[in-house]
Amino acid sequence: MKLTAIAALCAFFAAMLGTSHADDRKWITSSTLIGPSKYEGGFTHYDYVNPNAPKGGTMNRTAAGSFDSFNPFIVQGAPAAGLNYQGGLLWDNLMAKGLDEAASAHPLIAEAYTHPDDYSQATYRLNPNARWHDGKPITVEDVIWSMEQMKEHSPQWNRYFANVTEMKVEGEREITFIFDQKNNRELPVIIGDLPVVPKHWWTGKDANGKDRDFARPTLEPPLGSGPYKIASFSAGSKVVWERVKDYWAADLPVNKGRYNVDNYSYVYFQDSNAQWEAFKKGGFEDYRFEGRPEKWANEYNFPAVEQGLVKKEIFTPTSGYIIAMYYMNTRREKFKDPRVRKALTWAFNFEEMNEQQFFNLYQRSDSFFGGTELASSGLPSARELEILEPYRGQIPDEVFTEEFKLPTYKTRRDERTHLKTAFDLLKEAGWERKGTQLVNAKGEPFEIEMISFNPASERRVAPWIINLKKLGIDAKFRLIDRTQYIARLNDFDFDIVGAGTAQSMSPGNEQREYWSSKAADQPGSRNLMGAKNPAIDELVEKLIYAKDRQELVDTTRALERVLLFSYYAVPAGTSQDDWFGIWDKIVIPKPQPAYYGFDPFSWWIDTEKEATMLDRLK
Repeated sequence: MKLTAIAALCAFFAAMLGTSHADDRKWITSSTLIGPSKYEGGFTHYDYVNPNAPKGGTMNRTAAGSFDSFNPFIVQGAPAAGLNYQGGLLWDNLMAKGLDEAASAHPLIAEAYTHPDDYSQATYRLNPNARWHDGKPITVEDVIWSMEQMKEHSPQWNRYFANVTEMKVEGEREITFIFDQKNNRELPVIIGDLPVVPKHWWTGKDANGKDRDFARPTLEPPLGSGPYKIASFSAGSKVVWERVKDYWAADLPVNKGRYNVDNYSYVYFQDSNAQWEAFKKGGFEDYRFEGRPEKWANEYNFPAVEQGLVKKEIFTPTSGYIIAMYYMNTRREKFKDPRVRKALTWAFNFEEMNEQQFFNLYQRSDSFFGGTELASSGLPSARELEILEPYRGQIPDEVFTEEFKLPTYKTRRDERTHLKTAFDLLKEAGWERKGTQLVNAKGEPFEIEMISFNPASERRVAPWIINLKKLGIDAKFRLIDRTQYIARLNDFDFDIVGAGTAQSMSPGNEQREYWSSKAADQPGSRNLMGAKNPAIDELVEKLIYAKDRQELVDTTRALERVLLFSYYAVPAGTSQDDWFGIWDKIVIPKPQPAYYGFDPFSWWIDTEKEATMLDRLK
């Protein structure tokens, strides 16, 4: 009895000591990967929101094509508007990304996290109030199951969380993620991006008594935890979201003054011109991100604009701009030779396109990290050369001695000069002219198909196609529907495709998704060009393991030089500004978040103007 009592007493004190140790851990709430967060130490709401913004109204939106799934995490299916691979309106993440600071995160499902000095693991502590829409608590089991499903079934999340090797439950609300490496500063932070889905719902049965399957598309509205839920839908043509009135996180600092609209109504149209007409008419699209400079320059003169019911707004983010590129699929033999890819780049007349189609509103996308300090410029610095030197012979020689410059077309002579350069490069690569055709040694003609779901893309690439035909290349544009387009991108079934990407000011593990050899073979990855170069793989890892900000910047610039001189993509045009057309029923607090540029979820509806909007349109 005495021994048993002593043992019990020892166990009690051991537990107390364990609790004391846990309490001594440094728990992190608001953080950034670049420096201290301005919200560190606690905050009640973001600086840019109106915490007393009124609720109500309907935000009408349009979407292109159709949808056939409410599961955005897998490759199969086209997810409904309002969903994305991070969960969208329906599911919360462990932490919320801030929009007014670079690489920032703040409490959401998790109220805090901690990690050791060597970054070998991270422990997240859940908010005890976190709830699913059915009222059940969000548990550590939900978090574990979500991580397992994302890694097994989602190509993007699989690579993003590739370093998580084990998960341990530390208590009722704590879970530890153990990594396969140390000193990767980003790993503890990116765990916060995990979208958490309800294990009890996905492992249950549907209304017909059938087992649900996370690995398959579904049109059964899933159970969520976020600010909205699916109110109604018509498969492929419309989905309506309604604000969750008792949303568990409504008063958290990351949500206060946000998610003010009662309903989001998305109506699908088959093409962008129909969406444009719907926006002009009113009642279908209450705000529109304008991605077509010809419309922005010349077509915002319809009646609603003239009467002041639609206003033009410009937001300029400090995070850099969308990088527009035409990616060449090097998985296909005809694009494997970098001289061929350079030739296609030299045939691209940006200046003519900018003047005739873009009204000189665009700038050339000459960087994968444009508009930020991460972009390379001029000749490489001494530190960049030091980083690149071990890869001499594995990367283009020009990286060490030349500034990356794209050809400019200012005169007819420039066109002749650049097309001759392109033809000479093709000839060096083994292509020759036979009559009007460019053929290889086997006599096979050089054929290129460019694909898009956007009808405007055909006009944009037309001058490029004309120049390619002058070289003897049979280049064509093919318009396909959005569903087919997504499927072909996921399967890498294309020759050339245009895409816009946005990079983080603190690049890290996601760079594997863009450039790594492993990602090149994984369907659904963002390595559209199929880059497979061990030197690039190592540079990506060096970037991820950068010890401080300056090392990260130098390594990113070095990596970019290799990418640019490999000519994987033909840089197109982009704008440093984001253009919006907005009906006057929408109220926007000013200023909007500087880093991201805008936050539509901080906007609200003037319900009086909403009620009379179309009546006021004469």
